[in-house]
Amino acid sequence: MRGLGSLIVGLLLAFFSTAFGLYFPPHVEQLPTITAQTSGSLIALPYDENFLFKCEAKGNPRPTYRWTKDGMDFDLHKDSHLIIEESSGTFLIPNTKEKTKYQGKYRCYASNKLGTAISEESELIVPMVPKFPKEKTEPVVVTEGDSVVLECNPPQGIPPWQLYWMTNDLRHIEQNERVSMGLNGNLYFSNTLVSDSRDDYCCFASFSRIRTIVQKPRLVLRVKPSQGDDDITSDQKRKPSILVPSSHSTTYIKKGEELELECITEGLPTPAVEWIKMLENLPTRTQIKNYGKLLTISNITDQVEGKYMCKAKNDLGEAEHHFQVVVEEPPSWQEEPVKSQLAEIGSDIHIKCSARGKPQPTITWKRNGQPLDDFPSTNYKVLDDRIIILRAEQRDTAVYQCEASNRHGTLLVNANVLVMNHPPLILTRNYLEYATMLGKSVIMDCRVFSSPPATINWRREDPEGSLDGERYSLLKNGSLQIHKVEMEDMGQYKCLANNSEGTMSLTTELFIKDSTRIVEPPQDMKVKRGSMAELECQVECDPTLRRELEILWMKDGMNILSNFSEGYFTDDGILQIVNVSHSDQGNYTCVVRTSLDQDTASAYITVLDVPDPPVQLTLSELKDRSVRLQWVAASDHNSPITEFIIQYEENHWEPEKWKEIIRVAGSQFSAPLTLYGHINYQFRVIAVNAIGRSHPSMPSKRYKTPPCAPDRNPENIKIEGHLPHQMDISWEPLLPVEHNGPGLEYKLSYRLLGVEDSWKEQMMKRHSFVVRDTQTFVPYVVKIQAFNSHGWAPEPRVVTGYSGEDLPLAAPEDVSVEVLNSTLLRVSWSPVPQTALRGHLGGYTVHWWQTQSLLNSKRIPSERQSLTIPGNRSHTMVPGLKPFSEYSLTVNIFNRRGNGPSSSPVSFTTPQGVPEQPPILRATNFQKDSITLVWAPPHETNGFLMGYLLQYQTVNETRGELKSVNINAPDTTQWVLRDLQDDNWYKFYLSACTQVGCGSAISEEGGTVSEAFTMPKHSFPEVSTVSAETSTESYELSTSEVTSSDLRQPFPFTSSNTDTPSVNATFPTLVSSKQLVASQEWFVAIMCAVALLTLLVLIGCFVLKNKFGKYAVKEKEETPADPEAQAMGEESPCEYSDNDEKPLKSSQQLFTDIKEDDSSEDSSTMSEDDGSEFDEDGSFIGEYSGFRRRVSTEVNGHPPPVTS
Repeated sequence: MRGLGSLIVGLLLAFFSTAFGLYFPPHVEQLPTITAQTSGSLIALPYDENFLFKCEAKGNPRPTYRWTKDGMDFDLHKDSHLIIEESSGTFLIPNTKEKTKYQGKYRCYASNKLGTAISEESELIVPMVPKFPKEKTEPVVVTEGDSVVLECNPPQGIPPWQLYWMTNDLRHIEQNERVSMGLNGNLYFSNTLVSDSRDDYCCFASFSRIRTIVQKPRLVLRVKPSQGDDDITSDQKRKPSILVPSSHSTTYIKKGEELELECITEGLPTPAVEWIKMLENLPTRTQIKNYGKLLTISNITDQVEGKYMCKAKNDLGEAEHHFQVVVEEPPSWQEEPVKSQLAEIGSDIHIKCSARGKPQPTITWKRNGQPLDDFPSTNYKVLDDRIIILRAEQRDTAVYQCEASNRHGTLLVNANVLVMNHPPLILTRNYLEYATMLGKSVIMDCRVFSSPPATINWRREDPEGSLDGERYSLLKNGSLQIHKVEMEDMGQYKCLANNSEGTMSLTTELFIKDSTRIVEPPQDMKVKRGSMAELECQVECDPTLRRELEILWMKDGMNILSNFSEGYFTDDGILQIVNVSHSDQGNYTCVVRTSLDQDTASAYITVLDVPDPPVQLTLSELKDRSVRLQWVAASDHNSPITEFIIQYEENHWEPEKWKEIIRVAGSQFSAPLTLYGHINYQFRVIAVNAIGRSHPSMPSKRYKTPPCAPDRNPENIKIEGHLPHQMDISWEPLLPVEHNGPGLEYKLSYRLLGVEDSWKEQMMKRHSFVVRDTQTFVPYVVKIQAFNSHGWAPEPRVVTGYSGEDLPLAAPEDVSVEVLNSTLLRVSWSPVPQTALRGHLGGYTVHWWQTQSLLNSKRIPSERQSLTIPGNRSHTMVPGLKPFSEYSLTVNIFNRRGNGPSSSPVSFTTPQGVPEQPPILRATNFQKDSITLVWAPPHETNGFLMGYLLQYQTVNETRGELKSVNINAPDTTQWVLRDLQDDNWYKFYLSACTQVGCGSAISEEGGTVSEAFTMPKHSFPEVSTVSAETSTESYELSTSEVTSSDLRQPFPFTSSNTDTPSVNATFPTLVSSKQLVASQEWFVAIMCAVALLTLLVLIGCFVLKNKFGKYAVKEKEETPADPEAQAMGEESPCEYSDNDEKPLKSSQQLFTDIKEDDSSEDSSTMSEDDGSEFDEDGSFIGEYSGFRRRVSTEVNGHPPPVTS
């Protein structure tokens, strides 16, 4: 920017705005300046405590004060009654009886050695109590029809005042077009009537500010009747004339006041008054008052000025009066003088005082409160509205007063002129630091006080650089402004000020900061009323501004914390609104700001709520059995109404209980309603939106429908026979509102189906009936028809039912059984004839019980089991039998009444099955090439035990070949496996066998020891028996002492077979070299032992339950499932066809190929088919199925083949 480095701040430009105040440093002498004063008039009202005249001023040296009263010196200190403030020129006049002597005009003078400032003139008015003069008035006597004026002549007082005419008994004198009061208080009669005669016309004047009302002595008016035949003679009639005003006049009024033009006339008949503005229409604010006699215009402007006319007319003529209205205004500044000027010695000083007003104000000049003419000087020039001081000297320093006056007021201004030379004094603090944002503008101050005006220079210091360019501006007050700041603008700057009296400089530094911005603005949201809303406003700012960062929240432009503090919580840019209400809906603005910049972001919260209740419910289309209900939807609270629920209430059957009658879509605002007869209805509507239901609307008017016959007959007719020779009939009665009228009854009609032609009928009010002495289980037809005092319901429908049932008479015949396998039986029979059933068929029940076990020919106490087959079936499957046993079986039929007789017992036997899994298998006596296995025989052999199948394989990093050993001695419970490889880990599988096949296997693991750990033979125990206790038998597998106690350790038994009994045994075992390190971890071993013992206890409990568990036949009977289908699902290994009733061929291999399964390493598991699962009643269904099982053992994931 050209010339920036050497811009001279000129005197006039630098102080052009000094009307706003010129700053002087504290040590520079200053002229007095009035800062507070009393102006205008003070009225000494009686209830005021005192009257204040204020005068305060500033200056250097401190000003002193003096007062004048009515132009004469008024020494405050000579009057002890005055209250003086020592720190200023202010004083108070107390409200005493002597206050009248203080009435007058006051002015304050504030002076120091440089000059004197004066205050505006203020006046104290001490009002006197207004009084009407005491005078004797004569009665006023006129003839009827004459005009007359009763004068008031109120006393002068403090405005505002109010005048009115009343009688002695305080009744207002009636005013109208003929009689009215003028602005001056006189009572004017345009013409008189005899009835106007009174002797108590009283004028009252009310002065509200002094709280005084005064009354003029009463006036007497006597109106004499006219002498003519008529009331008023033609000679008395006259054309109008103007009473007020009496002559043409010009009205001068101040702008802004109210114009009042009065035109009171007399004449007979009473004239009518019309107002006109010449050449144009009356102003818009014109009002005609006092029965047409007063024109008023409030707050007048220049447009009101002009010529007005009032015209009074009656039948005999008219009269006019013209008003010239001139609008004037008090003085006002056209160009207010500069209140403070600083001039250098030898310069010319211009003081301009330009005022306007109407009439044009007169300008009067004073110096230090004295007329300018009192100071003869050759260097003053007074030119109309200005003073020019040529070649000013220090002695010209003074306070110059300009006073502009016309008849409407006076303006006074004090202009301080200080003539001096002073070196530059930079008022801005040195080494100030400024900060701004990239792209913003910054102003660096350099305010200078000097005389003559100083030359201001700015330059770049660190780093040095040019300040030329459009981005740099030097302001009038000497400050430097940089536009669109860039990063290279950061650094130090120097301001230099110099004039003829000296030089001064300051240094300042500019920093560029990162902008403050909102990175996560709040989002618009919809929230339910009563819930909590949360708005988030995350901000980033310069780290150096973090402490001063301020986050404000505004709602609809208003600060939340200062205007809506309740229910709002703010924390680190998060605004929470608790218990949201409808008033919380609005636009929320997040304002983040620092001392340098700010950013804003807004979001709108929409409050959702249930709708307001519908309003304006009306009924139309009123008919006997229908009506149309209309309503108006209210606010949906920002969630559209989806439907309306119409409810009704009747005041006879269930008063104050509202019931739903219909629902309509949210777009409908009326609904036709079908009604019952003889009901006094009222309705209400509930609006529904996604938030919920509104409160119910106000109820509609009631509407009562006329009575009529019932619309329908009873439903849900039940015909039952609880006893053999009777029939119970019941039905669902009509609802009370469905009666449609009084006297509701039911007609019951019934007859035998296909036997009787005529109906037997019964009329009743209850809703049940018992037909007695019927035959057993015979069909009837029944119908029920409703009736009230207004007629019958439509023809009812006919229902068929049966009379009471009795127990069946016959048992099923031709009962035969077919044993399908060791646990499953097929039974069939011939159906019982319908005649012997004597009721509704319920189904058949099969009973069976075990008589003895074929294994030991031991008789077993009868333990009956049963199976219920619903419906008309003639065969079923009986599962859950015990192998190798003898059974008896019977079948009976049942109906709703009960069971019929049982058939003759049929006996049958079940074949042998495969044994259960051995409960215990223990590996012990580990040697280099042999291991001894000890076990207990199976609890249930399900046949004659033929021996055992023992299989084993190595299970090191990989599984070895599976080898088998057949043990044909059924009494053997231990076996020594020889020729084993040393230092190997083995897995063993043992299953018991009958002639049918082998059962599931139990597994165990053990290892041979290396040659380094081989013990002398006599140090190993010889296995004799191991104890295994079950609920009924005891097996013992005992061992002898181990000579080396170091090799003896607890060896708890584990098994995956849940049928094994509880075992508590300790076996001496030898640990292979591969397990030596693990065995030394004594803590781990103790914890494992505790876990295994816990598992043994659980296994024992389960075995006990299985041992004494019984097949839940009762549960099977109560289950309505198809037993045949159930048996098919449970007995998948034994396939059979129900069509030819012969079992299909099944491969009953003793030993089957076992499929590969790499995922299982369980020691022993049951078969994976249905036969290896527990049924819901705890019985082992596998006991009832065939012996087709898979011995689930793992040999590299392959179950081992079974060989006999």
